[in-house]
Amino acid sequence: MDHPDFTIVPAGWRDLRSVLRLERECFGEDAWPVIDILAVLTFPGVLRLKVLVTDQIAAFAAAEERDGAGWITTIGVAPAFRRRGLARALLAACEERLPQRRLRLCVRSSNEAAKGLYDQAGYHQMDVWKRYYRGGEDALVLEKIRG
Repeated sequence: MDHPDFTIVPAGWRDLRSVLRLERECFGEDAWPVIDILAVLTFPGVLRLKVLVTDQIAAFAAAEERDGAGWITTIGVAPAFRRRGLARALLAACEERLPQRRLRLCVRSSNEAAKGLYDQAGYHQMDVWKRYYRGGEDALVLEKIRG
């Protein structure tokens, strides 16, 4: 998927270092460990997309099928590239590629920017996972059912 300022393309194992760095920048103490990033970049059946801005990975997303739903497991945009529509474009790209009617994701209850994005995209809260994140913060489980 091409946009005037960035390109969305598949990610792979060669992106391990860049995705690991991005994960740490975006999620700090909640960042996935290297083994989880490697798994997401190599396991079959995982949708993995990266956003390139002048050949630099500026954002990353992954999704998979779980329990009959398409789960968007991560969307992260490097701080230097936020507020440019990259997360919105990645969310749309994941949605386009996931065949499931029911789409789900979770978000930190305090992440107002992400909650606003997901609300605008038609996601609604369906559950709360208590004390899911480090530090004891809840995760809001959001769902979108396509017609």
